Amino acid sequence: MSAPGVHDQSLRHDDLEPYQRTVSDVLAGLRTEAHRGLTADEARSRLGQFGRNELAAEKPVPGWRKFLAQFQDVLVILLVTAALVSAGLWLTERHAALPYEALAILAVILLNALMGYLQQARAEQALTALRQMSATMAKVVRDGRQQSIPAAELVPGDVIIIEEGDTIPADARVIHSAALQTAEAALTGESLPASKGSAAIAADAELGDRANMVFSGTAATYGHGRAVVAATGMSTEMGRIAGLLKAETLDETPLQRELDRVGRTLGMTVIAIAVVMVVTILLVEDVHGARAVFDVLILGVALAVAAVPEGLPAVVTAVLSIGVQRMARRNAIVRHLAAVETLGSADVIASDKTGTLTRNEMTVRRVVTASGTVELGGAGYSPEGEMQREDGAAMTDAQHSEIMRTLSAADRANNAVLQEAEDGRWTVLGDPTEGALIVAARKVGLRAEALEARFARIAEVPFSSERKLMSTVHSDAERRDRLRAFTKGAPDVLLGRCTHELVGEEARPLTPERRAAILASNEEMAGQALRALGVAFRSLPNEVKEDDLDEDVEQQLVFLGLIGMIDPPRDEARAAVARARAAGIRPIMITGDHPRTAAAIAQELGIAAVGRAVTGGELERMNEEALDGTVRDISVYARVNPAHKLRVVKALQRQGATVAMTGDGVNDAPALKAADIGVAMGITGTDVSKQAADMVLADDNFATIVAAVEEGRAIFANIRKFLRYLLSSNIGEVMTMFFGVLLADLIGLSGQGGSGVVLPLLATQILWINLVTDGAPALALGLDPAEADAMRQPPRPRSEGVITPRMWGGVFFVGAIMAAGTLLVLDLSLPGGMIEGSGDLRYGQTMAFTTLTLFQLFNVLNARSDERSAFAGILGNRWLWGAILLSIVLHLAVIYVPLLQKAFSTVPLHVNDWLICVSVASLVLWLREASKLPYRWQGQPGQG
Repeated sequence: MSAPGVHDQSLRHDDLEPYQRTVSDVLAGLRTEAHRGLTADEARSRLGQFGRNELAAEKPVPGWRKFLAQFQDVLVILLVTAALVSAGLWLTERHAALPYEALAILAVILLNALMGYLQQARAEQALTALRQMSATMAKVVRDGRQQSIPAAELVPGDVIIIEEGDTIPADARVIHSAALQTAEAALTGESLPASKGSAAIAADAELGDRANMVFSGTAATYGHGRAVVAATGMSTEMGRIAGLLKAETLDETPLQRELDRVGRTLGMTVIAIAVVMVVTILLVEDVHGARAVFDVLILGVALAVAAVPEGLPAVVTAVLSIGVQRMARRNAIVRHLAAVETLGSADVIASDKTGTLTRNEMTVRRVVTASGTVELGGAGYSPEGEMQREDGAAMTDAQHSEIMRTLSAADRANNAVLQEAEDGRWTVLGDPTEGALIVAARKVGLRAEALEARFARIAEVPFSSERKLMSTVHSDAERRDRLRAFTKGAPDVLLGRCTHELVGEEARPLTPERRAAILASNEEMAGQALRALGVAFRSLPNEVKEDDLDEDVEQQLVFLGLIGMIDPPRDEARAAVARARAAGIRPIMITGDHPRTAAAIAQELGIAAVGRAVTGGELERMNEEALDGTVRDISVYARVNPAHKLRVVKALQRQGATVAMTGDGVNDAPALKAADIGVAMGITGTDVSKQAADMVLADDNFATIVAAVEEGRAIFANIRKFLRYLLSSNIGEVMTMFFGVLLADLIGLSGQGGSGVVLPLLATQILWINLVTDGAPALALGLDPAEADAMRQPPRPRSEGVITPRMWGGVFFVGAIMAAGTLLVLDLSLPGGMIEGSGDLRYGQTMAFTTLTLFQLFNVLNARSDERSAFAGILGNRWLWGAILLSIVLHLAVIYVPLLQKAFSTVPLHVNDWLICVSVASLVLWLREASKLPYRWQGQPGQG
């Protein structure tokens, strides 16, 4: 069997699999180096040779097939058939120079198909852009520098950095493992994580037994390490079973399912009405000849097509996708469209503190050692700042030595990387807390090169949430007879592992008084919102083997000092918390930090008025009843682990809350999935947390969650707007045709145009209205900006349907106004009926055609709200006015262009005619405005 992904014989060392070869053999075969990786030029060359690190995508559907798919609807097929029949009748009768009716029907069908195709393409482009925004990244070493690149650009020979929570981006041979474990259930079916090492495996091994390999698509659940990429793309083990890894699909959301149900119900009702109308006309009216029968049948088909909102799913998808892109521009990347609906209902945001409510730029402010306290200046990650004693006195040699030893240990027990970008900005790759320790070390003059030269790392005991400690073991270039272990972690836990304390250069036994003093300093820092870390060390015999180094080294330690740092609150977080509260949303802080730190930050941000925090230990002792009472009153939770987060989420949901929960770690995945809206951190979040989440914050900012809620509310309100518009317009058309035929004698239609049934509007005219008024204006309504008071309204109850009873009342009220006004103008235009007119049938139908079109354009303004005046923010949506103008221009063309006059049986209208049409059509605006007044007077909450 060939080495997966290594197709070029020049990269092959022998016929052994990578797991069967030593690390040095694998590196040599792939022509790469463990510490420098590939060069950028070599990586580009191999990318061209091996291709992108992606699974083969499904073959794209050609545009012409997508276009033809627009004609698969049964009603469209009936219309095409009707057009062909009409053309056949024209060939037989030759009653006109061209088959205008058939051409008009085909033109409308083609325009409808084109609009559907463009809407679908727009939605697909939006979704593709979103997938690119959420593309997986990989940490790789190239040219000796650690950097982050798109995982798709990995090539065989790349050296990748793997940390707890990362999704493995390619199949790779482990070079170095620090307690690295991966979850491989997707490949092997083994539920327990697999431990990884670097030793070669001589014998043939099944996939689950390849302990020195990591595989694409699996997740690192513990520890960290380095590995060299051996296979990418379809050559990976996951690529071989690529059928299990389909491209992300657009799931149908609850909203879309409800709209489909409404559409089907309305469609079946209208089709039934159309069938009854056609049968009644054929049985009751004097219908003779193929032409007359055809006119009646095509009326039924046109009525059904016009009344069924078959374009609704496409408009919904387009509006959701465009809205989600708008959210992405505000740094909220929505992975599941269902989250957009849920956002409008969110009434609790349970947020982590670090990086979300704070700046995530930890800065060391204070170092406390046996000889006293020093303060460090500077801010952020720039390694610039002065060190001085807290009391302003000169620093003693003993204190200086203690500070240097403390910060040296903190720098070495560390996996972060401090680097300067080309623009001079300093950034940290890795944990911000660890980055702050490195910055502090640089501020006091400790250089990375010197520390690395003296203390070369040989082992690590990774941090775990259970131990709350992290240790590294190093050789000591100045003392060859010993090893040094450096430990950092929670001060209260660390102090329990210490037997001595460093005073100057001497290790002295820790007395109960000193333990109490150190813990008092820790409490004082916490009360000042400083996060405190303890640092300690111990010496180990040189003969200790690497494989024997485990958490037992974290005993009999020498305490070095406390390091206090702060992650200041984001300025925008204060305003965002206030906006959330005004919107009826309750912010909750859930953090692993010290209770006093959490309470101080929460009080400063306005999350909690009283500085009280419930700890994870307290949560564990609560039963469900006690927990339910706690979550009603307490908004700050500290020293919690992911299991506590999950309990808090479920308790809030038992209270009926719709919860948005943030998370960034592997173990946060259950809470993110359990929450109504799981929100992962885009910068600090692990790949596992992002996959479990509904939304990813590109900037890890609490304010972005609040902005996403506002956008979510706006999107949902806009969907209601165009639903209100489409349904009322379609019902107006149905009522016009139904009552026009039913009341033909009363409005002067009977006897017009000779024998047979006479219709208030022709089938082609109905289709045209449906095309020009239901397309662009409906989509433009979906782009309406958020209402000014969107974040001053309470959250929408999740039990509330997208179409409320009040909305249905407004829909039928508007439809009835349209039908009554259109038939009134028709009666006014024809001789006979209730109002005597003087025009012929073609003139009357043109007047009715124009009035109904204008009715729907006026109705666009009504549809923006069930309560607010149509004139509120009337100029805020330029797309809406553009759509209205486009519809008017198209209608003018039908009225005044000779070719279109013949196709749609219209006549030119005079100024007085237009005044009548506009005056009557505007009634829908004035009457709907009057119907909204009682709601505004009562001050009822908006329906969007």
